[in-house]
Amino acid sequence: MTYIRRIQTHLTGQLRSEAWRRRAALWTGAVVVALAAILFSKASDAAFALFRRAIEHSPWWALLLTPGIFALLAWLTSGVLRPTRGSGIPQVIAALDKPDEAFRTTNLSPAVSAGKLLLTSLSLLGGASVGREGPTVHVGASLMYLFGRWFGFKDPRELSHFLLAGGAAGIAAAFNTPLAGIVFAIEELSGRFEHRFSGTLLTAVIVGGVVSLGLLGNYTYFGHVTAGLPLGQGWLAILLCGVVAGLLGGVFARMVLASAAGRPRWLGNLRQRHPVLLAAGCGLVVVALAALCGDGAFGTGYEQARSLVQGQPTVGHEFGLMKLLANLASYAAGIPGGLFSPALAVGAGLGHNLAVVMPGVDPRAFVLLGMCAYLTGVTQAPLTSAVISLELTDSGDLLLPILATVLTARGMSGLVCRTPIYKGLAEQLLSPGLQQPSSKS
Repeated sequence: MTYIRRIQTHLTGQLRSEAWRRRAALWTGAVVVALAAILFSKASDAAFALFRRAIEHSPWWALLLTPGIFALLAWLTSGVLRPTRGSGIPQVIAALDKPDEAFRTTNLSPAVSAGKLLLTSLSLLGGASVGREGPTVHVGASLMYLFGRWFGFKDPRELSHFLLAGGAAGIAAAFNTPLAGIVFAIEELSGRFEHRFSGTLLTAVIVGGVVSLGLLGNYTYFGHVTAGLPLGQGWLAILLCGVVAGLLGGVFARMVLASAAGRPRWLGNLRQRHPVLLAAGCGLVVVALAALCGDGAFGTGYEQARSLVQGQPTVGHEFGLMKLLANLASYAAGIPGGLFSPALAVGAGLGHNLAVVMPGVDPRAFVLLGMCAYLTGVTQAPLTSAVISLELTDSGDLLLPILATVLTARGMSGLVCRTPIYKGLAEQLLSPGLQQPSSKS
């Protein structure tokens, strides 16, 4: 009996130890993050499918739904749900840079997480050109932070590890890209790497990935791509995509940052005085783009991008620039929604355009290089963009061309936008004086 009691005492002590509490918080949190990501994926897909059915029944539904839901979202997010606006990644970065409990509670509360899921799905019900990956990062970080506190962790530095792990698990679950989740957390969210942090990060990604695989199975987001890019003239595609798509990505990022800061002045004044009216106007812009160029203006652009990646385009050469404008209008509206998927769609469209210049090169290679270049231009996170592009398409044969492209695109983007978009938006959150009182974050 004494021996059994010693074992019980030992096990009880182990379970109460900090190491075991950390493991329990991470495992539980990662499971919940994966389940939330799957639920969010299904809800957002269902919401956009409902919108598609409505406009297939009558295109006039878009004229009612898109401006109306944009306006509704602007009104709903004008109060306590304000942190649900935008992609959510800037809120996570700001929470990491400012380890203040009140700030973190405001931006990462359970109410904000639930609102983020519901309102981003509502954005897609209105046909907004937004993605769900950024919001999934926000929700993942919020949930992991919540579990860290529930399991008794109070130190801001320790809780920062939970935030990073939750963000990584979120991006990994959203795209089924575990390696991209890890790189994203290191390169985009934290900008640093600590030996002690590595185990925390890997645990969250692995547990979340196992849950996602168990429920959804193993899949590649855009399907397998077997494109090649031979040495010689074909490698000019790297320079072409890196320069053009990287520059356009930087221009887009600069315009988003200016809009968020209330520039130009007329836009800032309109957002401050009539945010609901501005949102409705942005919705009308998206509807107009769809009427002129096709309904690829609506939603994430996943179907159109997949068709281009697979070499079976369902859109014309107007798609890339049209989608860029739709993304800009949706983000300027001040509604919840992310940038990743729409950015990939824009990049795919730009690559499709550039392929015309070199007909001897596999157009699928151009599309893939355009995707990673534009995403790099927008985020200025070359490693994340490269790994995401590789994992989304299972295209390891293009590893070196992709790495060379994102390096070029990063340099070109920096010429027109010196501050990475997520860092710039996070700085505006931390310094409210940099933006208009009612501007988008």
